[in-house]
Amino acid sequence: MNVVVMLKQTFDTEARITLDEKGKINREGVSLIINPYDEFAVEEGLRVKEKSKGEVTVVSVGETQVQEALRQALAMGADKAILVSPDGMEVDEYVTAAILAKVIGGLQYDIILAGWRAIDDGSAQVAARVAEILGLPMVNMVTRLEVGEGSVLATREIEGGSEVVEVSLPAVVTAQKGLNEPRYPTMKGIMQAKKKPLQKMTLQDLGLDAGQVVPKVRAVKYYLPPPRKPGRIIPGEAAEAAAVLVRALREEAKII
Repeated sequence: MNVVVMLKQTFDTEARITLDEKGKINREGVSLIINPYDEFAVEEGLRVKEKSKGEVTVVSVGETQVQEALRQALAMGADKAILVSPDGMEVDEYVTAAILAKVIGGLQYDIILAGWRAIDDGSAQVAARVAEILGLPMVNMVTRLEVGEGSVLATREIEGGSEVVEVSLPAVVTAQKGLNEPRYPTMKGIMQAKKKPLQKMTLQDLGLDAGQVVPKVRAVKYYLPPPRKPGRIIPGEAAEAAAVLVRALREEAKII
């Protein structure tokens, strides 16, 4: 069973985001991690591999620093990785999906896994776009996956409950929290990851030029949410403080 996992490197969930003087996201000193939902996908790919004696290939689009996330996936147990550099051009979901589909289309695969969304932009578009380009069925937000001979049985979240879907392979499946518990790389895995193949490609290597991957969406402006107002402490005895609190909720906050 050949498994392909689409991976994105994102900001650490605990990172403090700031803007630079040009109004763009300041990446200096910010820790980068594997997108947590993609980490579930990597783990699930490894479990499929362990049951079927297959191979896991991790694919990503990004600059040099993404190698760190790919090496982590290799240390977890993936067999090889591919990184495509966008050559400094801006990428949106359309461009990312077009590049990933081009790479994956040249690989042998039985199932494609990815996180259902990235925690930085939250668009949840790339996996669906790749499935559309490759003409594959897709099951989204899966919390349980059973891989059979030529098909998968997937339990996915729906509003107010869950449903079980069966699709034939090859297919695209996106991971939701609860699917599994990602493993930590061992020291042995970290050492082995240094020797595993990590192929670096450019758009030219894929036969793509800038005219074929023009972004459909451009970020016009970034801004941070307004800072929270500091909490207010009401002094005094309980009865007196309660009266002041009720008055403030009614007259100032206007919630009662």
